[in-house]
Amino acid sequence: MSRRVIPVADFRSLPPPAAGAAVPSPTGEVLDTLARPLKDLRISVTDRCNFRCVYCMPREVFDKNYQFLPHSALLSLEEIERVARLFVAQGVTKIRLTGGEPLLRKNVEFLIERLALLRTPQGEPLDVTLTTNGSILARKARSLKDAGLTRVTVSLDALDDALFRRMNDADFAVADVLDGIEAAHAVGLAPLKINMVVKRGTNDREIVPMARHFRGSGATLRFIEYMDVGTSNGWNMAEVLPSADVVARIAEHFPLVPLDPHSASETAQRWGYADGAGEIGVISSVTRAFCGDCTRARLSTEGKVYLCLFASMGYDLRALVRNGASDESISAAIARIWSGRTDRYSQLRGSETGPATRAERRIEMSYIGG
Repeated sequence: MSRRVIPVADFRSLPPPAAGAAVPSPTGEVLDTLARPLKDLRISVTDRCNFRCVYCMPREVFDKNYQFLPHSALLSLEEIERVARLFVAQGVTKIRLTGGEPLLRKNVEFLIERLALLRTPQGEPLDVTLTTNGSILARKARSLKDAGLTRVTVSLDALDDALFRRMNDADFAVADVLDGIEAAHAVGLAPLKINMVVKRGTNDREIVPMARHFRGSGATLRFIEYMDVGTSNGWNMAEVLPSADVVARIAEHFPLVPLDPHSASETAQRWGYADGAGEIGVISSVTRAFCGDCTRARLSTEGKVYLCLFASMGYDLRALVRNGASDESISAAIARIWSGRTDRYSQLRGSETGPATRAERRIEMSYIGG
């Protein structure tokens, strides 16, 4: 798997921070070349996962011989906290912990405790969230809540147990994930979100059963189009079920009404059940790009910054952190990286001037957490 990075020295080739984005920014805001602010930081705390989902970590690639990162390569929890604090000084208001499977990272609750203490330049607490496959959520929910986690998103691609086991390719029972969801709800990790990646011909028959199961539960079920992330999942456009078709299938059974987005940068289109039994969301990176409002940066488990889910290159902050750089120097690097950002892959996908879908190896979803 390719993990190409831009060396620290090459930060100098990036343009200076955008006008008005002094470092540290007095307003806590830095803009990229398309005037998109930096608001969301997704932090991968491990590249390991106990599932081998076919669209993310297919077993034929991530087999018993696959070389995961050595522990010494990972940012320590203290290093993650430091980098996160400097991102917050640049305007980040939401931090999501991802993996791999983030609950496999030892002492992740300590990191959550530290992140929950951070404040924006305006003195507001952060929205600290986590995405998990739910496999050990039942026994971790209470400690995560006590540590200061705001809410949780659980990945669940089917209710049918046999199908779910085939998709996770780890013979993991769906009942255990449902137990984790119940535990998260019981301790108040809410509002809960449930993410279902839809592959046409694989699990699309589960769309309506999933909607039926989570209607009225207080959880928001979100359907994600199967995306061409990375280079190992064998992505094929024929396996993409457009979100419009998902909405239509559900509406045949449960009438839906469109809902306004919570914010401009929200990735999901919201639909509410007409009878008031909650809502669903659809994330349509393939058929309806939302790059124009993207405010997300991603920090890999070894300290590389990626500016797009479909990136092929990252920027090495770990070298700065471990070579004694000051907070001011690291903040300057973050502002310069973001100010030079031009990424809008989904908008360009398929256009004559856009990137070729397989021209270069892109970073794997499991490495930067989706």
